[in-house]
Amino acid sequence: MSRQVVRWGDMDALGHVNNTCYFRYMEQARIEWLYALAPEREDGYAGGTGPVIVNASCTFLEPLTYPADVEVRMSLDSPGRTSVMSRYELRVGERRVADGAAKIVWIELESGRPTPLPALVRDLFEGEGTR
Repeated sequence: MSRQVVRWGDMDALGHVNNTCYFRYMEQARIEWLYALAPEREDGYAGGTGPVIVNASCTFLEPLTYPADVEVRMSLDSPGRTSVMSRYELRVGERRVADGAAKIVWIELESGRPTPLPALVRDLFEGEGTR
């Protein structure tokens, strides 16, 4: 779970948080997850591989306005060979304000080609199913 503060500058001319900011909130939760997964790595990834997002979506349920604290709950579906789907629930207090998803694919950084998920990601699912 990631807690993020809605900033005044996140709002648009219509007086609510701009749609692009929801994707930033989800991105921040994903980055926090990746760093928690391998905190000792300065480069974040071993062997010249790393994650990229190949698609992302968001369903906007309620408008957000300043001031607010957004709680982003992230979960993962069962992994494939080279990818895993991440899911997001954005909440303000008891209100669910958005649902999102992003497909994370691990690639070889030099070639840009998909590569099997690293053990540190696969190990999350050993004997537990999804998280």
